[in-house]
Amino acid sequence: MSATAQLVVPAGVRQMPPRARRKPSALSILRFVGLAIWLLITLFPLYWIALTSFKEPASVNVYPIEYWPSQPSVQNYVNLFETSSFGVFLANSAIVALVAGVTSTFIALLSAFVIARFEFRSKGAVLIAFLLTQMIPAFIALGPLYSMMADLGLVDNKFGLILVYIAICIPFSTVMLRGFFENVPVALEEAAMIDGCSRLGALFRVLVPVMTPGIIAAFIFNFVNCWNELFLSVVLMHSEENRTVPAALNGFISTFNVDWGSMSAAAVITILPTMVMFALASKWIVQGLTAGAVKE
Repeated sequence: MSATAQLVVPAGVRQMPPRARRKPSALSILRFVGLAIWLLITLFPLYWIALTSFKEPASVNVYPIEYWPSQPSVQNYVNLFETSSFGVFLANSAIVALVAGVTSTFIALLSAFVIARFEFRSKGAVLIAFLLTQMIPAFIALGPLYSMMADLGLVDNKFGLILVYIAICIPFSTVMLRGFFENVPVALEEAAMIDGCSRLGALFRVLVPVMTPGIIAAFIFNFVNCWNELFLSVVLMHSEENRTVPAALNGFISTFNVDWGSMSAAAVITILPTMVMFALASKWIVQGLTAGAVKE
């Protein structure tokens, strides 16, 4: 058959005309331009932090401003670990964020299961109280909190900071996971209990695997909150060996000077774990957001 042969349309079959390409409207062009400008505004601070971290320490404050380093250098990263205990700060933040994130997610999982599956008096009041805690600024309770932690001997103690972070993360995580539980059919755990599972057995053997995306999303939320928290960390942690990364970043600001190079290098290292975590778990987060689209 010749390469130029045309397809023969059977009689009685109506041939559809070729689809005309839609011209972009002025509104869509304006929306695209606006989103592009907003993206540039959002990404420029991240670019500038990364740019500053790779400049020579002596050229950070030079004028005219360099929008690309003429001589890229990693000296700021070297100074960061040689002149400060930044490795210790990273380890402290990792321990605090991981322990607090895992523990608060586990406790929130149990409390969300109870709220979603059982009816009890003042259930609505409990949920409202959980939401109201998110509206109260942390500094309002700082005085009583510091006094209580001092009486317990938990000031300048990683365990004390972990306890505070757990208490902060549980309410919102409970409300989040409760929504996921309500989107999981009750028939799943009922079938497991008919097969001999206990209530907790049905929870951990049947519901938890189904709710994995939601649990991962709750853990990431808790981890990032604990990793980035500054106010309580600065107030409750005093010594160098117990300080976390946000408090260490605050330490680069002195009375008469700001070490922009080292601070930018520290900021880049601090941002990387959360970026990697969101990149690796993006599939789970999307599944968690769309879980329960079809209800029983």
